[in-house]
Amino acid sequence: MPDAPASAQLIKAFANTVDIELGTDELDTAGRLSGWLTGQGLLDRNRRISAEDHALCLRLRAGIREELGINVGDTADATLLAEAEEVLHELPVLISLRGGARDAVLSPSPNLPPVRKALADLAIAWSELTITGEAARLKRCAAHACAWVFWDVSKNRSRRWCSMRVCGNRAKARRYTAKQAAA
Repeated sequence: MPDAPASAQLIKAFANTVDIELGTDELDTAGRLSGWLTGQGLLDRNRRISAEDHALCLRLRAGIREELGINVGDTADATLLAEAEEVLHELPVLISLRGGARDAVLSPSPNLPPVRKALADLAIAWSELTITGEAARLKRCAAHACAWVFWDVSKNRSRRWCSMRVCGNRAKARRYTAKQAAA
């Protein structure tokens, strides 16, 4: 079972800042976003975050969550994906080729202010997962009432639920009950 790389752990933590089941959002205010970015080591200290940067972050998170739903067979909201793509264009990233293309390093543009650099670091983590193909192991639970993001450790990458004991069992029980009612 492969462990999740650091970039996957960061994106998983970022995506799970919203909890559909509990109806909570750890990034619902700019101040809470600042604290979260600082806690993740993406900002050196709590900084004031503008409404524009806060909105940018939320659009990025929504787009990433949509992409992760595709990994379990959901149809993504094209608008949310397009908005996230726009966010990525607003966060310039530099590519350094040290020793050739295999040793390419992505880094935020040095001209970005600290908050935008932190958001660019999130974009870089997502890009690394996408480029390496590891994004396919990061999934959003197929149970829409849950939608928790998890790292798929199954050999064939076929896991659909964050927990077979809870979400998977509920889905299978619903399917069984529907089948019995139709018979």
